[in-house]
Amino acid sequence: MTAAPLTSAFRQAFSEAWASGAGLLLPLGFFAGTAVLVPFSVGSESDLLARIGPGILWLALALASFITLERIFQADLQDGALDLWVQDETSISIIAGIKTLAHWLVSGLPLVLLTPLLALMLQVPPQQTVPAMLAYGLGGLTFFMWGGVAAALAASVARAGLLIALIALPFYLPTVIFGTLALEEGLGGTSILFLSASTLFALGVAPAAMGAALRLAAD
Repeated sequence: MTAAPLTSAFRQAFSEAWASGAGLLLPLGFFAGTAVLVPFSVGSESDLLARIGPGILWLALALASFITLERIFQADLQDGALDLWVQDETSISIIAGIKTLAHWLVSGLPLVLLTPLLALMLQVPPQQTVPAMLAYGLGGLTFFMWGGVAAALAASVARAGLLIALIALPFYLPTVIFGTLALEEGLGGTSILFLSASTLFALGVAPAAMGAALRLAAD
């Protein structure tokens, strides 16, 4: 196995994620817009916002991840690149994982960097900012990995956004649960360890599942 196919797949996915569908701006706007509208819908009481703020950000992060997932593998199936991956000696699972990682770097990581500002707007306690960034970073990567599995399963379906959401949402639940508990307990709690384990499990299992689904789509 050589590194050239992996490098090529990463560059292609990175450029696709950046150029198509507003790339960074669309999920960033969705994530920020959701957080900004919350005080107008539930009120501006600081205690209430501090209590529900982390959960609202988790919801916004999960939903924002769906915006770019639909186009991760569909173009490769349509232009024949997927058939070349299946025939290449490089593992299609690794290529799929690399492409998903590239989409997360463009559309997911900036959301994590925006977390401190949104947390301030939602009056989340400052001591939760660093745990929040770590938790949302791990959680966002997990969301994209399981979302990549859903995108691979729906690669041959046109306008598969809703189908991807239905497939991926059950896999999001453990991450949301452990992530919310991690914000309550801080870095010294055990929930951050469970969240990290959930991310490692996704990194280990999701690429293999993507590869199996893409082989079926290619057939």
